[in-house]
Amino acid sequence: MDCWVDGQPAHALSLKDRGLAYGDGLFETIAVRGGQPILLDRHLKRLAEGCSRLAIAADIEVIRHELLAYGSAMGEGVLKLILTRGDGLRGYAPDPAAPGRRILQGNPPAAYPAVHGEHGIRLFPCNTRLSRQPLLAGLKHLNRLEQVLARAEWQDSEHAEGLMLDQAGRVIEGVFSNLFLVRDGVLMTPDLQRCGVAGVMRAELLFQAESLAIPIQIADISLEQLQWADEVFVCNSVYGIWPVRAYAALSWPVGPLTRKLQTIARALLDA
Repeated sequence: MDCWVDGQPAHALSLKDRGLAYGDGLFETIAVRGGQPILLDRHLKRLAEGCSRLAIAADIEVIRHELLAYGSAMGEGVLKLILTRGDGLRGYAPDPAAPGRRILQGNPPAAYPAVHGEHGIRLFPCNTRLSRQPLLAGLKHLNRLEQVLARAEWQDSEHAEGLMLDQAGRVIEGVFSNLFLVRDGVLMTPDLQRCGVAGVMRAELLFQAESLAIPIQIADISLEQLQWADEVFVCNSVYGIWPVRAYAALSWPVGPLTRKLQTIARALLDA
C-alpha cells in the first residue's frame, strides 16, 4: 500500500521534519487482522499519553479514523503509525503551534517461525544498556538507537530476541518486547519508571491477569531473581507471547501460566 501523510497518499516527506532531525515524535506498531487494527484503544491511549508528555499537537480521533480506514484497505499485515512534531527550523526549540504530522505505513504480516511460540526462544545477553530517563520512560518515542545497537550485537539464528538491562544492571525488557516472569504463582514484570517501553501487549496481559485474579507484581527485577523464576516469557502486540527457554546459562520450562496467557494473547491477535 501507499504510505499516507496526514491522511493522503504520499511518497515523500519534508526534509524539515523534526522526526528526521531529532527523533521528535512517537510511533505505534499495530497488527491488522481482517481489516481491523488490533488493540487499537490501547495503542491510542499510549499515543495520547506520549503526546501529552511531549506536548505534541494531535487529534486522537482523527488518528483513529485514519487507522481504521488504512487498516480496512490493508486487510492483513502490520501497520506503523509515526507521529512527528512536524516541520521546524534549525535548532532544538519546538514551535508550540506546529501541527503534528501523521505518517502511516503498511507492511506484510510478520513472518516469525511458529517454533518461537511453541517451544520457546533463547535470549541474547545484550551488552548495550538502557539509559535512565524518567521523562521518556514508558513512551514509544522515535529515539531507538539503544535498540539498534543492541539488535546489532547478534546475527545468529539461535537467538530470537535480546535481553536489555539498565545502567544499574536491572532487568528491563527485550529489544522489541516486554518481559514477564512467574515465581510461586505471581506474575512479575519490570518497573518501567526509569526507562523502557510500556508495551501495549504488556498492558493488556496485566489487565487480563488481574481479571483472572492472578497475583501481579510490578517491581525492579535483578538477574538473580530471573535465575530463580519458574517461567519466563516475552511479549509484544504483533506476535503475542514467546516463552523463554534459555538465557546464557539459565533455562526454564514452558510453564502453565505462560501457556494460559499465550492462549489469551493469541485470541486477541486473531480477533
